[in-house]
Order: sequence, then structure tokens, then C-alpha cells
Amino acid sequence: MRHVALVTGAARGLGACIAGRLYDRGYRVALTDLDEEAAVKAAADLDPEGRYAVGLALDVRDKDAFARVRDRLVERWGPVHVLVNNAGQSKAEALMEISPESFEAVVSTNLNGAFFGCQVFGAYFAERGYGRIVNIASLAGQNGGTATGAHYAAAKGGVATLTKVFARELAPHGVTVNAISPGPQDGPVVRGIVPPEKLAAFEQSIPVRRLGRPRFIADMAVLLAAEHADAVTGACWDANGGLYMR
Repeated sequence: MRHVALVTGAARGLGACIAGRLYDRGYRVALTDLDEEAAVKAAADLDPEGRYAVGLALDVRDKDAFARVRDRLVERWGPVHVLVNNAGQSKAEALMEISPESFEAVVSTNLNGAFFGCQVFGAYFAERGYGRIVNIASLAGQNGGTATGAHYAAAKGGVATLTKVFARELAPHGVTVNAISPGPQDGPVVRGIVPPEKLAAFEQSIPVRRLGRPRFIADMAVLLAAEHADAVTGACWDANGGLYMR
């Protein structure tokens, strides 16, 4: 029987990569995104017949939206087993110029979204006695960020802490909660922040001299989502090219 996984922010970028790796490993995968049309297209690219991949609208800032998507998946495929909280929003803004509205927008997507996902699916998994939650944190939440804004760094730091809080709460119920903390990835977010003429110098500033590979982050998520990953919970796995060593 194929396990069922839900990935937020899966229409493109890292989320789409994670969803694709789960699909390749035999999961039924729900690719959710604020952009429903893009999520549907991404799912169709994986599985044109729609048997094992589906694209759905999900605004992670709305707790009730998580419950609605959960119920739709249960009706469609049966029990859900895995949640990957990947949806995020990043803005490169000067610290003293971040408006209250901008701060709220970034934090609500990155932090509130992870919190609501963990709440809704954590309770659901605990009731069933099994579940895997993987939160996508960030190097910015560990070192205060460099290219990203303070609102993003603060939110991602909160994701790392929430991971521990939910892991402790849910561990006795067969549910693990872990985080992955990527450094700069070779993808649209970094390439949108770093000007092309500065990219080579930026890569040279990374100890391993290259941007991260999203596929490796996806492989980490697949491993943490595995049935036999029950010994790992409350952990944060770093993949930052040596930018932050601990």
C-alpha cells in the first residue's frame, strides 16, 4: 500500500523537488500551494493520470485550510502518513526598513504555516498512532541570515524551535517531528536574490564552493519520512555547505 504524503509550497522549487522524490519512492503525493493552478500542473507533470499525485490549493496561513485538505485526501486515498511543511516566503529587505505589514506577511507564511500544519496533522497523526512531520527550516534561522531579511530569519528560527516542541509532545504517540535546515540552494530563490554577476563570488564564499542541491534536501526529507526513522525526532539536519558548523 502506498503511503500518502502532503507537501506544502510544492508548485515549484524545493517543494516540487521534495514531492517528486516522494512520488519516485512510491508515495501518493498531494502537492499543495497558494497557487492552485501551478500545483495542479506540477502534479500532472508527475502523474498525468492523477492516480498517485494531486495538486490542491492550500493557504498555510489558514488553519482550517489544512483540515479541509486533510479531509479531502482521506476521502480520496485513505489515511495520510507524512506532512512536509515547506511553504515559505522570503524578502531581501533592509532591517530598519521592514514594515509591520511585511514582517507579518513573511512570518505568517513561514512560522504560522508550520505551526498550523503541525497542529492539524500532529493531532491527526497522534490519533492514528503514526505519522511523520518534516519542517523546512533554514540556515538563516541559525545564523541570523545574510542575504535574507530579518523577518525570514526570525520565522525560520521559530520553525526550528516549534519542531522541538511538537516532537516532545507527539513522540509518545508514534509521531516524529524533525527539521531540515538548508543553506543557499541552487534554485530560483537564491538566483533571484543574488545578481548573476555576483553568483560566482557568492559560491566561493561557501566552504564547499558551491550552492546546495535541492535533490539532496529532498532525499533528506524522504529519509526522515520513512517508517524506520522512528529513532529521530526533534532533530534539525543541517545542509549548508559548511557555512554553519556545530
